[in-house]
Amino acid sequence: MIYSIDVTIEAPVQNTEVADRVEDAVTNLFPEAEFHREPDRFVAETHSLDAFSDVLHEQEILDTARRQFYNGVDERSSSASQTESDDVDEGGFEFSLKKQPAFEGVVNFAVGSEDELGDIHVRVDVREPDVESFIDYVAPETEEGRPVESGTSRRDTDDYHGPASDASDR
Repeated sequence: MIYSIDVTIEAPVQNTEVADRVEDAVTNLFPEAEFHREPDRFVAETHSLDAFSDVLHEQEILDTARRQFYNGVDERSSSASQTESDDVDEGGFEFSLKKQPAFEGVVNFAVGSEDELGDIHVRVDVREPDVESFIDYVAPETEEGRPVESGTSRRDTDDYHGPASDASDR
């Protein structure tokens, strides 16, 4: 299946931070992103979450990621009572990540109040096929901590070329 998405990543840069380190934090999780610098932040855009999905699989945090993605489904995609099992139409979702773990190549979702230096904000607009299918692709459902073989996750498709250790680990 072909997925058509636009991803916008914004990371504030405080006066006390080294801008290159903030850019590295984003690049570690979104290596395909193209950057431009604004006075107080980096803005990056990409059309793929494949590398990010690899990290979610490697860290074995697919359930957490799914929860964060569905919590961030926007109103174009859902009603206020949206749940994972409801149909999700075209639209998008957003989530935030902690900068320091991202600098180390680790996904740590930001929940609650924002860090003093600010969080990395990620906005995913899904054009095809739909938000729910794309979330299943990036972070498939799991049973007993293992991805369910649904045929829609990245690792179930012919275009997945993940880490070499993947086949023996999963």
